[in-house]
Amino acid sequence: MRPLLLALPFALLPLTYAQAHEEGHEHEHGSLGAHEHGVARLNAALDGQTLELELQSPAMNLVGFEHAATSDADKAKVASARQVLEQPLTLFKLPAAAGCKVTDQELESPLFGDKPAHAHKHDHDEDGDEHHHEHSEIHAHYQFTCTTPASLQHLDLAQLFGSFPATQKIQVQLISPSGQQGVDLTPANSTLKF
Repeated sequence: MRPLLLALPFALLPLTYAQAHEEGHEHEHGSLGAHEHGVARLNAALDGQTLELELQSPAMNLVGFEHAATSDADKAKVASARQVLEQPLTLFKLPAAAGCKVTDQELESPLFGDKPAHAHKHDHDEDGDEHHHEHSEIHAHYQFTCTTPASLQHLDLAQLFGSFPATQKIQVQLISPSGQQGVDLTPANSTLKF
């Protein structure tokens, strides 16, 4: 069950962000939410002392594959990625002055064995042949309580990019007391200002 704090506000964000990012970019499935290797999405909402972060990424970005982990090497990659994702205070580098503590976190992925894979059908390839391919995603949801939310001036994603180097871009949507914003972060520009 997704908390309402993130579910409703992001449904209401202006379409200008989506339109601005789709102009000139035809995504595989034709929408901002399309499964695109190298690209992850992060929704962030700050309401009072509650900060919620929701990360969605193709498994390829985090573990290097999307199929079920059957080999020992693949299982080790999944376990390693999960271990990193289970440390959100390290992964997101929240300012210490904000006094944020993790109050809830959920990790979901077919690779973790807790949710069926989403199979997206590709109608045809370059030769016009129909084929199918599974796209596994990893979803991480975090809720923090921050004793001094006014100290949340930025969110540093450098550790996330460093931990998962196949992630080349993170599309961020933020709702905070100062308003709404959408921004693309990269390894070279990895700080979101609130």
